[in-house]
Amino acid sequence: MAKGYWIALVEVKNPDGYKNEYVAALPAVLKKFGGRYVTRGGQTSLVEGSAKSRAVILEFPSYQAAMDCYKSPEYAKAKALRAAYAESDLIVIEGYDGPQP
Repeated sequence: MAKGYWIALVEVKNPDGYKNEYVAALPAVLKKFGGRYVTRGGQTSLVEGSAKSRAVILEFPSYQAAMDCYKSPEYAKAKALRAAYAESDLIVIEGYDGPQP
């Protein structure tokens, strides 16, 4: 079964609020849906197009788990915190589970 992913591009406007409220609210929500960080704002080089200053990728056991997490009441509370402290683009995408080169 293909995994599911959140890909978030984030421009943090209030670093203290973002870290101390939004990021602090995530562990319990992510754990409930089997989410884990793949990237979390590490070193980034924009090589094409445009992006925000922070990129975060979360992996879930399935696309459905990723969607369930995003649509959950628990994440709705965290999402409201994120909106107060950052501008974000977030997509939920199904991983590829087919043949590789």
